[in-house]
Amino acid sequence: MAKSGSTSVSVSAKVHPSVDPDQRRHPFSLFLPQPLNPMPQFVNFRFLSRFHPPKTLPFSTHGMGMGMGMADILCTHLHQNNGSVENSLSKVKAKLDTQCVIQVLNSCHPKQPLLGVRFFVWAGFQSGYRHSAYMYNKTCKLLGIQHSPQIIRDVVQSYEAEGCLVTVNMFREVLKLCKEAQLADVALWVLKKMEQSFNLHADTVMYNVVIRLCCKKGDIETAEKLTREMSLDGLYPDLITYMAIVEGFCNAGRSEDAYSVLKVMRVHGCSPNLVIVSAILDGLCRSGSMEMALELLEEMEKGGDCSPNVVTYTSVIQSFCKRGQWAEALDILDRMKALGCQANHVTVFTLVESLCVEGRVEEAYKLIDKFVVEHGVSYVNCCSALVISLIRIKRLEEAEKLFKEILSGDVRPDTLASSLLLKELCMKDRVLDGFYLLEAIENKGCLSSIDSDIYSILLIGLCQRSHLTEATKLAKIMLKKSVPLQPPYKDGAIDILLKSGEKDLVNLMKGIQKGV
Repeated sequence: MAKSGSTSVSVSAKVHPSVDPDQRRHPFSLFLPQPLNPMPQFVNFRFLSRFHPPKTLPFSTHGMGMGMGMADILCTHLHQNNGSVENSLSKVKAKLDTQCVIQVLNSCHPKQPLLGVRFFVWAGFQSGYRHSAYMYNKTCKLLGIQHSPQIIRDVVQSYEAEGCLVTVNMFREVLKLCKEAQLADVALWVLKKMEQSFNLHADTVMYNVVIRLCCKKGDIETAEKLTREMSLDGLYPDLITYMAIVEGFCNAGRSEDAYSVLKVMRVHGCSPNLVIVSAILDGLCRSGSMEMALELLEEMEKGGDCSPNVVTYTSVIQSFCKRGQWAEALDILDRMKALGCQANHVTVFTLVESLCVEGRVEEAYKLIDKFVVEHGVSYVNCCSALVISLIRIKRLEEAEKLFKEILSGDVRPDTLASSLLLKELCMKDRVLDGFYLLEAIENKGCLSSIDSDIYSILLIGLCQRSHLTEATKLAKIMLKKSVPLQPPYKDGAIDILLKSGEKDLVNLMKGIQKGV
């Protein structure tokens, strides 16, 4: 639970009590020792170079407000800010949109990224405007934040140096930029800095940004520490927090630790959802902890909001198949049926391909009947999975025979199976057989299921082997379907067709290339 009113807190940066009041008005008074000495060198070069207004602005400032667009007005206030960027910008009653924000950012590129970031942060919570995901990405690229993460630190330090009024909303925008640029270390520094130097407290959403970044970086220990620290601010981890932790554990191969997160969630009154439980189950399967995976699956099958679906079961089946545990994989298939969860084409392909790779083709054929009868999977999907699997284990003739059986029925062949078989025939220098098979597919009205590059591969093969009658027929089919010739086959096929006297046909095919 976030602290009440945390999003509207606004305080001045801390100033040392011994600093003279006149010096407090100076934007860098925080860094001036007593008695007043020359300004430290790191301030002089790090901040002043960024705050000093350019000698020549990239636009006119005369007649401001008369004939000037909103972007021009904002640029003027931004670059001539008199040491207070946000105050200067707030004098403009701005009606922001994406185009306006981009124009202002462009005025800061490439020499003044710090000003650009400060404008972007200010713009992010203005009335009637919110940054889109595109804008965070655009800003990070334009201002080079990912390659120069020090910009973010400089922005926060400039707030402190100026004694700027800083709000939680401003830090929220800064952290979103860190998230977009994947800056885990900088985001962690920002989170600490906002409390230590500005007496502002992050909310759960802000903690989640940093925790997720740490997990993606592989720094699970820091992520766990932040999760514990949240309670000190009266906050509690939510589903997003726990999902980040679970993903971090699973990606680090610590699936058993991910499993233990479920108990922690329940202790804190946070009910896990199907997404989190499925992620843990998948992590257990990938790490080979199958006994624990089955324990979790059984828990899910007891009902509630985390009942397993076809994706859940298929993940477990795939893991058993990879380990050659066919009996266990088929047992999961039976459990699916018993609980009213039907298999899909991914489940079919997972089991069929695994059996074929192990040389158990006869069992794969029998399994097709089981899928069709018990799980309602279409016959063509099952057979197509078997065709693809047979091709991959180099049993081309058997795959071709099965495919022709599919064609002889009343069903359309699968796109991948059709394209893969035709391509394999071409690779085996059986272009004529490939053409006749394509003709058979055409007669079934199924040519839309063929990948466009297959036509070009087949056409150049027919031309190079002087099967010009068939090549001409194929070219006409391509015209009918508006399928263009693909490089690198285009020039060779066109040259051969021209030499064979098919000038008109070639001109028509060139028309497809040009979109005529």
